[in-house]
Amino acid sequence: MPHIGNDGIIPFPLAGQIKVDGETTTSASKLIANKLDGDYIINPQVSVFVEEFRSKKVVIVGEVVKPGLYELSGPTTLLELISKAGGLTDKAGQSATIRHSSKDGSVQEPDNHVVVQDLLESGLDAVDIQLKDGDTVNVPKAGLVYVTGQVNRPSAYPIEDGTTVIKAITMAGGFTQLAAQGKIKIIRTVNGKEQVLERVSLHEVLHSEDVMVVPESFF
Repeated sequence: MPHIGNDGIIPFPLAGQIKVDGETTTSASKLIANKLDGDYIINPQVSVFVEEFRSKKVVIVGEVVKPGLYELSGPTTLLELISKAGGLTDKAGQSATIRHSSKDGSVQEPDNHVVVQDLLESGLDAVDIQLKDGDTVNVPKAGLVYVTGQVNRPSAYPIEDGTTVIKAITMAGGFTQLAAQGKIKIIRTVNGKEQVLERVSLHEVLHSEDVMVVPESFF
């Protein structure tokens, strides 16, 4: 019975070398049957089954409870790896980056940026991400914005790409009765230098580490 080599190729009588790396058992069966169909075999019926999975190694770093190198047997998704790593820490951001590498260590595919929160909320296995041998998963720390002044719950709040001033105000419990809503300012550090943005719009997009100040109205 032919077996798949480490290169993902099956040497099959009459059909030659058939590459099935990345195929499911169903698609591999159809691929082999198509190769065999012709002069030697009419309407061939091919069944492919998994006798043993080759282990693969992946690395997960960043905001998980147990970062490190994991040796996996069988197909493993991003959420399954996060679970094996003890889950996310309370400082984790909502996204993760998957870096695919070839056997010699060189990057062969673009990084895959995944919104983990979407996977967790969807509950659909179909949208989860299958990991490959040699993958490195990075779960970065969530960005923070500091909301101070005339809000009901001044504090530091995690933000994601596209978080606006009004969303941060909402997270901070809304304005107090003394808030000067039209005089909000943002203190932002750019290239090591502090900048002050005055009278910002409620739809201004915040950056990580911004300090948002809601002053008191004296009128």
